[in-house]
Amino acid sequence: MATPVTYTIRDLAKEFDLTTRAMRFYEDMGLLQPQRTGPGGRNRLYSARDRTRLKLTLRAKRLGLSLSEARELIDMYDSPRDTGPQLRKFLAILDQHRKQLEEQLADLQANLDEVKAHEKEARALLARTDKAAPRRKVNGHN
Repeated sequence: MATPVTYTIRDLAKEFDLTTRAMRFYEDMGLLQPQRTGPGGRNRLYSARDRTRLKLTLRAKRLGLSLSEARELIDMYDSPRDTGPQLRKFLAILDQHRKQLEEQLADLQANLDEVKAHEKEARALLARTDKAAPRRKVNGHN
């Protein structure tokens, strides 16, 4: 029987470019469940399952999901239940986040349009100011 693959906190933190503090936070949030070893259980050994859960957690974060939403979805995939409810839940969460991102994008576009309008006004005012201002002579030259 093959020995299961395990990872230390440093292994996974390095692989996923995280701090060990972030890893412990994900553990506190219930996303990771390492085996505790050593004196007082101070050492953590992560399984291949923990590595996959961490990878899915980081993917969910990139999609804009909260850690609790990520945990809920990942926990659904851990259970032997039908994938239909899992996929419906995932689609509902993605739909909600897509709408939120579209709203943010619309807000950003409106803000950008306003900035462009102010830039245009400022350039026009500057051009008029430059034309109206008499040229000063510097050392007797124009």
